[in-house]
Amino acid sequence: MASHFTWIDYVVLVFYFGSMAALGPLFARKGKTTEGYLLGDRAFPGWLLGFSMFATSISSVAFVGYPGDSFKTAWYRMTPNYIMPVAVLVAAYFFLPFFRRTQITSAYEYLETRFGPMTRMYAAISFIIMQVVRVSLILYLVAVLIQTITGLNPYVSILLGGIVTSFYSVLGGIRAVMWTDFIQSFILWGGALLCLGVIIYQLPGGVGQIIDVGMANHKFSLYDLNANNELAPVPFWGSFHEKTVWLFILVGLGNWLAEYSANQNVVQRYAAASSIKQARIAMFICTLFSIPTWAMFMFLGTAFFVYYQQFPDPAATEMLTGVRKSEEVLPHFVTMQLPQGLTGLMIAAVLAAAMSSLSSSISAVSAVSLVDVYKRHIAKDRDDRHYVFFAKSVGALQAFVMIAGASLLYTYQSKTLLDVATVLTALTSGGLLGLYCLGFFTTVGNDKSMLLAIVCTAGYTLYMTGVGLGFVPKEYALNHNYYTGLFGHIIAFVAGYFAGALLPGERKDLHNLTIWTQDKTPVQ
Repeated sequence: MASHFTWIDYVVLVFYFGSMAALGPLFARKGKTTEGYLLGDRAFPGWLLGFSMFATSISSVAFVGYPGDSFKTAWYRMTPNYIMPVAVLVAAYFFLPFFRRTQITSAYEYLETRFGPMTRMYAAISFIIMQVVRVSLILYLVAVLIQTITGLNPYVSILLGGIVTSFYSVLGGIRAVMWTDFIQSFILWGGALLCLGVIIYQLPGGVGQIIDVGMANHKFSLYDLNANNELAPVPFWGSFHEKTVWLFILVGLGNWLAEYSANQNVVQRYAAASSIKQARIAMFICTLFSIPTWAMFMFLGTAFFVYYQQFPDPAATEMLTGVRKSEEVLPHFVTMQLPQGLTGLMIAAVLAAAMSSLSSSISAVSAVSLVDVYKRHIAKDRDDRHYVFFAKSVGALQAFVMIAGASLLYTYQSKTLLDVATVLTALTSGGLLGLYCLGFFTTVGNDKSMLLAIVCTAGYTLYMTGVGLGFVPKEYALNHNYYTGLFGHIIAFVAGYFAGALLPGERKDLHNLTIWTQDKTPVQ
């Protein structure tokens, strides 16, 4: 056990866990129906939804991964986040009305109405796979922190983190998720500001020294590591086989449009809002707080770099050279520099970031598994008590799967975590944005034509996954893995459009399903 982790820190953690866990039983009695358990009876205000969306987006990937990445490299992987406001505006005024017109629970109900049941099933399964990858990454980072600070075995850390963070969300449903997200958003801010404040206090030049040394070492620039593990500028233009700035901006646009059209974590909050106005307020609040918070985490990583230039540390040097993982820099700093009591508070802050994301994913996967798979194809005429029990069972199963996934990731991961997360997100996005854009912005397509689009996208994605996992030599890659998700969306749209236009098939009633066929009735 780390020497700085004392009984005071344990008291802080026990108080935090106890407070969060208590919300599960508190809200459990209000989630007896599927509407109550999954959507909170569609009565949430925009400000609460916005903070929940914000807390969900600031996962432990951001809390530990962003500082680790900017500590070792620079701010290149912050680039996709700058395009978020554009994507949110498009989603708020073009995508959102299609989800609010009907009493949907799942994002993928729209796809069945627009194209057919097969398209909906593909989207639902793709989402579930994406969430398994995402929560495994998040839980892995929690384990790194707990292991580094307390000295626990990493796999024991993963087990403990998975059990604790899944408890209240399975028991309390969406209401517990919303209110714990709200509380956790303030805790995670406090943790980051605490570390930053300690660094600024200890550095002789304070904030000015961080900025001056950071700029002198290109730490605020669009630089990344080259093949020789050296910091080098990322070109603005270039081929699809290399990292470039403009392509990464497009990747960000694609990721954020997919987030606000095809991600159940977000669409579930659309459905839970009391009105379309409140849903838009939630989207704008999330954007307003997310971008500065991500920038703060990147700045924290730069501050770590400057701090260890001023106060050299062999462990920090090993993180810079790749001997140790760069995302260990935050837990290492917490262990060695924070006073008693504040170490426990810092762990609580990172756990808050993780728990907000894990709980949202558990709720979303439960909703998709219930509405799109179980209730739609397996058990159509059961009562609410049965369906709520099934949703809770899926949440418990996801907890088990994410524990296994995080354990595998711990053994596999060697690059910076943001790099791994970017590649895995690209490989598992499944072209869903392309399907939704085809539905929203065209009048062609049905289940049969979507089958061709799905086959083309799946073939491309599987090939690129083979490259990413090393089964296919890198010289045969069609593009850099960073762009796989973006190109998957484009392939899905193009293949689906031409198949829909050229192949015969039954035409569906498209009233209120595309921007060309929607009426002018105000959406509530």
